[in-house]
Amino acid sequence: MKNPLKVLVLFGTRPELIKLWPVVERLRAAPDLKPLVVATGQHREMVEGLLPEAVRPDLELNLLEPGQSLTRLSARTMEALAPVLTDERPDLLLVQGDTTSAVAAALAAFYHQIPVGHVEAGLRSFDVEHPFPEEVQRRLISAVGTLHFAPLEGNERNLLREGVDAEAIHVTGNTVIDALQAVREHAAGALDDHLPA
Repeated sequence: MKNPLKVLVLFGTRPELIKLWPVVERLRAAPDLKPLVVATGQHREMVEGLLPEAVRPDLELNLLEPGQSLTRLSARTMEALAPVLTDERPDLLLVQGDTTSAVAAALAAFYHQIPVGHVEAGLRSFDVEHPFPEEVQRRLISAVGTLHFAPLEGNERNLLREGVDAEAIHVTGNTVIDALQAVREHAAGALDDHLPA
């Protein structure tokens, strides 16, 4: 039997956690995949109460600093992740969205010649100033990405227009909807008294 593929999943912000929760649960359920969940620590206080057991990080990078600039966060993310990538040699780095830590992690993986998977790929405003810096960050992740998980067909079209290979794009739906359905299943009956039909 061959070794399972190691997928390093990085998150730091509350939206990343919410959107990656169902992805990590599926990765952990797959016998041929081995997820390694890494938290940057950016939204630690906001994330603590949300962390279901399935998404508990295997490693915390503790990157939060008061008043930290985007430049400092980028550099610290790449520096902290470099030894993890060297020691663990994941088969894929999976990032979500358009955060500064996501683009820094994608660039670090690219430097280590590790393929990058991008959840929520292909979102575009077509204005580099709005949202700032997210619009440029999502484009940069696409530039170094290997697998592009686009929520909708329109996102797929954006990637195709930018020259991304069609074989590398997978339309997946929006993982926040998967997270909502998972919460509904986990809380089945618990809210009945509080939320009448």
